[in-house]
Amino acid sequence: MKKPIYKQFIFKKPSRSLIDGITMNPQYGKPVYETAVQQHGEYVKAIQNLGIKTHVLEPNEQYPDSCFVEDPAVIVSKKLAILTNPGTSSRNGEVFQIYEALREHFKPSQIKTITFPGTMDGGDVMEVGDTFYIGVSARTNKEGIKQFASYVKAEGKKVVSVPLHEYLHLKTGVNYIENNNLLITGEFVGNPIFDKFNQIVVSKEEEYGANCVYVNGYLIMPKGYPEVQNKLEKLKGYKGLIILDTSEFKKIDGGLTCLSLRF
Repeated sequence: MKKPIYKQFIFKKPSRSLIDGITMNPQYGKPVYETAVQQHGEYVKAIQNLGIKTHVLEPNEQYPDSCFVEDPAVIVSKKLAILTNPGTSSRNGEVFQIYEALREHFKPSQIKTITFPGTMDGGDVMEVGDTFYIGVSARTNKEGIKQFASYVKAEGKKVVSVPLHEYLHLKTGVNYIENNNLLITGEFVGNPIFDKFNQIVVSKEEEYGANCVYVNGYLIMPKGYPEVQNKLEKLKGYKGLIILDTSEFKKIDGGLTCLSLRF
């Protein structure tokens, strides 16, 4: 299976309204804006240090969750990007902002849109070679997946739906890191859909650590998850492990994958 080679990342700076971001975990408290900005900047710098071009969009106070650029769009290929229709209505306006950013890289005819009654969050979309595993969740419905599948079919790609019962997004609990390796936790453990992968099972206590990103041979993981770190360090076939603190984004249900669009 051919591995992706990322040449560009799109980020969006956190807004001060970040403290009012949507969360299923209020017990973590509200994020500290200044710390979030610092952590976000370290993520951007880490990608730049890998020789990848970064595009950092300015913050928008109207949308507290808009730093999570992965949700309003999915970049399928050099010739296709899909604007989602986020499952939370308060985030719908983020799509227009991302559209303007994508127009710098795609022709209008290469940008497709998920339309109502279809809904989709990019956090439910996991790419593995020519297959997209998409979570059927509170944010992504079957109609949204149907529309997505119709767009990617022309690119020779297929879609596999994965029902969710507990997690916010698919990639909250399962992430493909190339070399047939799959970080997996919680409700996804034991799901036959993922039987063909080398499963790296993450405990419930460290489930947030399952949200890692593969970038051109390197693995990027969140700080503070020694069990996950130990398992990743034992894997062969990678250039190195980069550890970044994303504690402030965890407070509003976000992680490493959520904070960037990669292509």
